[in-house]
Amino acid sequence: MTSRRLVVADDLRRQITSGRLGPGDRLPSESALADRYRVSTATLRSALAVLQGEGLVEKIHGKGNFVRCPLRKITYVGGWGMLDPRTAADVDLRVTVRTTALPARGHLTALLKVDDGSPLTEFLRLSYEGESPHSLARVYVPRDLTPPTALGDRSSKAWAEACFSVSDPPPAEVRERVSARLPTPDEASTLRIHTALAVLAITRVASDNTGRVVQAALLVFPGDRVDAVFSTHHVIEEGQAHR
Repeated sequence: MTSRRLVVADDLRRQITSGRLGPGDRLPSESALADRYRVSTATLRSALAVLQGEGLVEKIHGKGNFVRCPLRKITYVGGWGMLDPRTAADVDLRVTVRTTALPARGHLTALLKVDDGSPLTEFLRLSYEGESPHSLARVYVPRDLTPPTALGDRSSKAWAEACFSVSDPPPAEVRERVSARLPTPDEASTLRIHTALAVLAITRVASDNTGRVVQAALLVFPGDRVDAVFSTHHVIEEGQAHR
């Protein structure tokens, strides 16, 4: 099975890299491909999984397997909690937002430092490059701090620039924890990536000058689609400056 899987994967890979199958092209059905290569459906799907792991093919539920369009990288600017507007504009992201009212449960109570059951607003923000998902964010805000404008027009380009941004006005403190890990099954399905492709996961917590958490965000970027840049600023005390 392994050798047949690799033969099928190699042939499809050659067709993609040679341009015979171009970005966005739909592959024949899995049953048709299995018949063409004289392999079982299980072997065919295993071969497609190899190409999915290489970022050459993506499977869209209910539609089939497609040659993936190469997605360009954007820059996430740490500390400011936003996408670099220059790279975001170059990629021309489209953003969808789903808003849900929910009570704080489990890890959200610790993340936002609220009591169990406290009312929150969740913003599920998914960015697209063309028709392909680019990155994912789940942003949580205490219900009483949810800005009315956040429920307004979501079709403007401003949503693309602000899709991962911290609140306005800016908080007094932003803490970010960054880790590289494999995606959860839900993340892999939503972003249409292989479960073996590492993602950059950023947990960002923003607090006001009283220490209250005003926003918590869970950001997920496939590793081949983002560069994260963090800058460190050293503060020199006035007394030290005159020594």
